[in-house]
Amino acid sequence: MPDRAPRPIAARPITRRRFTAALGWSAFGAVSLGAVPALGEAPAQRGATRTGSPVPPVAPALLEESPFVYVSPLKRDGTESTCHAELWYAWLDGAVVVIVARNRWKATALSRGLDRARIWVGDHGVWKTWYGGRNEAFREAPAFVGRGQRVADDALLERLLARYETKYPDEIADWRAPMRDGYADGSRVLIRYTPIG
Repeated sequence: MPDRAPRPIAARPITRRRFTAALGWSAFGAVSLGAVPALGEAPAQRGATRTGSPVPPVAPALLEESPFVYVSPLKRDGTESTCHAELWYAWLDGAVVVIVARNRWKATALSRGLDRARIWVGDHGVWKTWYGGRNEAFREAPAFVGRGQRVADDALLERLLARYETKYPDEIADWRAPMRDGYADGSRVLIRYTPIG
């Protein structure tokens, strides 16, 4: 299921891309871009993407290559929801783009007016384990706050699926048609999370 890890982390081989994504910030980003500011702090210098949105304090290579993001919609008081599921995603036009089932909390939060979410970038395994435990390792990943927006855009869906073809080549064959069909019948929604801090 694309809004959960497709298979347990231990079952996936360590590739150079996964190794770089797992080490991500500590091994690559900290050397190339300097230390990440604490959440809520403004970076000393923050550029803008070509869409004009701020660049999150996350290494660009990690945003492009990481297999997962962990998304937690924020409540009205700014606290995190209890949902932190790992998601397939693509970094497109300066935003994290995902497709999820309409009844998932990430989608229903938007319909309730909760459009902000904290997003961690990296591969830290499955958040909820089969025995009921929780893996909080993702909290060590670089993160930013994004503003979520449901998007009805067939071209964006096709760009997302094209990116999924290269990021998830072993799993996409099982999910391509359900994603397209679900988007067409409204049971799945596209969400774009644009960085705001």
